[in-house]
Amino acid sequence: MRRLPQIPRADWQAQVEQVGLNYHSHEEGPYWDESVCYELGGEEVNALEQAANTLHQLCIEAAGAVIGRGWWERMGITEDAVPGIVRSWEQDDFSLYGRFDLGYDGDGEPKLLEYNADTPTALVEAAVAQWFWLQDTHSEADQFNSIHERLIEAWRRWAGKTVHFSSIKDHPEDEQTVLYLRDTCQQAGVETRSVYIEDLGWEAKQKRFVDVDLRPVELCFKLYPWEWLWQEEFGVHLVEANVQFIEPTWKMLLSNKGILPVLWELFPGHPNLLPAFDEAAPLSGDYIRKPRLSREGSNVSWVEQGVPVEETGGDYGEEGYVYQAPASLPDFDGHRPVFGVWVIDHEAAGLGIREDQRRITSNLSRFVPHYIR
Repeated sequence: MRRLPQIPRADWQAQVEQVGLNYHSHEEGPYWDESVCYELGGEEVNALEQAANTLHQLCIEAAGAVIGRGWWERMGITEDAVPGIVRSWEQDDFSLYGRFDLGYDGDGEPKLLEYNADTPTALVEAAVAQWFWLQDTHSEADQFNSIHERLIEAWRRWAGKTVHFSSIKDHPEDEQTVLYLRDTCQQAGVETRSVYIEDLGWEAKQKRFVDVDLRPVELCFKLYPWEWLWQEEFGVHLVEANVQFIEPTWKMLLSNKGILPVLWELFPGHPNLLPAFDEAAPLSGDYIRKPRLSREGSNVSWVEQGVPVEETGGDYGEEGYVYQAPASLPDFDGHRPVFGVWVIDHEAAGLGIREDQRRITSNLSRFVPHYIR
């Protein structure tokens, strides 16, 4: 594994905007960073792919254990969500995608940091932007990236149906992610429609959700966390409505960081897991404290000898915390990468790398493309 300097394409901003990455920069600098790239060997890619496939299966088993043992309070899941989770699990509702964030130094086994299993982003940059970058700069090389093709194939099962695509208004990254996923669905030959979360309506007589044209919403991809959906005004109808959401309700169990201690309890010492607990004591003062439901690195504390050495702000924490042993992240002159392996239709399908000079990856951490030597 090497981190290599690159000469950015002269018109890189226009190039990435053309494929939908219009959030490539922010006030502190570039989010998309092609002034460097990562060169990976085939064995390293195989290790990441195998780890993601293994971890996904472990997570499925852990979700079954949570349901079977009634560990709802342990996961911080409210009672009103339980019937929907159980029904979705028993129906084996369709799951499209997820992203494992892994710590990996190229030598040992990749370690699970967390599973973004409900509303993962950084998809456009992983599936499309870095692929076109590869064609322009390293056309002779390969890339761990079959995300686009695998998404199209996954959607084909809904031929003859209509899938609604939903996000909140005025959020460019979410809107572009949903637009991209809708495009892959259309390429699979499936009819699609759009409806914002704010515009979802409830038709009481028919007990169904409808869009602004009063068309029934029966299949709905929503880039909106399940724990937020339950808090919406229409949340009281989620269980009785005849609608299948993507991601399904059972993915609440895997997007919740409460699954990390469950995994360690069920599979202690597994080479792809870090020790994780519901309390800090077993980790002897060195740990990462994470809210069960935080997103984009919010409210995370890196603690050494009982003292926080790095922390992030945010609005999470009331739902409780988990405590995880620190991972050994590689350090390239102060830049620490996290490897995001995408799972499409239950199989690993590609890689996106985020890096930061801090040890806690946040929403401003840079996305850096990669290739396989």
